[in-house]
Formats: sequence, structure tokens, C-alpha cells
Amino acid sequence: MLRRLYDWTMGLAGHKHADSSLFAISFIESSVFPIPPDVLMIPMVLAQRARAWIIASIATIGSVLGALLGYWIGAVLMDTLGQWVLTAYGKEAAYQQLAERFEIYGGWAVLIAALTPFPFKVITIFSGAVGLSLPVFVLTSILGRAGRFFVVAGLLWRFGPPIRDFIERRLGLVFTIFMVCLVGGLAAVRFL
Repeated sequence: MLRRLYDWTMGLAGHKHADSSLFAISFIESSVFPIPPDVLMIPMVLAQRARAWIIASIATIGSVLGALLGYWIGAVLMDTLGQWVLTAYGKEAAYQQLAERFEIYGGWAVLIAALTPFPFKVITIFSGAVGLSLPVFVLTSILGRAGRFFVVAGLLWRFGPPIRDFIERRLGLVFTIFMVCLVGGLAAVRFL
């Protein structure tokens, strides 16, 4: 089953609508969707290494625009949709404590969340809810997301065939490592 899913994802990565799918996933992941864009971006770069920088740009632009949606949710819809998302990640009780920390470290929190597997949407919503400076928010979102996506794209562009071969030969191990990182990022939300 895992092999079929991998083959399907690789096929989607080469599909004519892959760019728009990546943009949409990158956009919505920054505000409410739980699956990171890397799931599609990585096979897209592996399937089309010559387009690595374009693919990273699409993911970055979609993610930063989606981060603005998350910011807006926090600023305008905190009592409804924002609270629902925070509850889904178990952060509703810690809101006040985090809001106080955000006044001091908000820009750093955005940058770290943008660079790591930490669920970025939690930080985008908090940023809007506590009124983090919009220019600081946008700048750190751009730096963090571009840093993350361009490093991944660069590594895949440079080492594509060996990485693809490794993934295909050790698909179970790669999937396990990816899931550990994903679950670890979600678990980190509980301890922030």
C-alpha cells in the first residue's frame, strides 16, 4: 500500500496541476490544514529537478499568503474559527501565557515555526490574535518559509538521484522517519 501511495504521489508531482495543488496545500497549511506542503513538494522536485527553485518559490508564496490568512483568523475570528483550531491542537488553555511571551518573542516564534516541522498555523493564528507587528510577521514568515523550502529544494536538486534511490529502496524507513518528525512537531505544540 505504501508503494502505491508513493507511486501515486510521484505521478501527481509530474501532473499538469501539480503547481496549483502545491500552492493550494501550501496556502491552507499555514492557517488550518494539518499536512505540510513538503509531502507534495519533495516528490515534485524529485520528479522535475530542473524546476526545483520554481517549486520552492510556489511553496513559499502559497505558504506566506496562507500565513496572512492565519494571521487574519487570529485577529478577526479568534473567538470562533481561531479558537476551534487552537482547541484542535490543545492550546486553548495556554493562550494567555503564550500571548504574554509573544509580546517579547513573537518574531522569533514565527521564524522558528516557519523553518521547522512545528505546525505553522498555530503561530500564524497566535500572531494575529495578539497583534504581532504585521511587517515583522510577514518578514519572518518570508525568511522562514523561503529558508525551509529552498534548503529542501536545493538538497533535492543537488542530490536528487541518490535520495530518490534511497527513498525507493527504503520507503518504509523513510515513511517512519517522516511520521516521527510529523508527530514530534505536533507533540511540540503541547509543550510550547
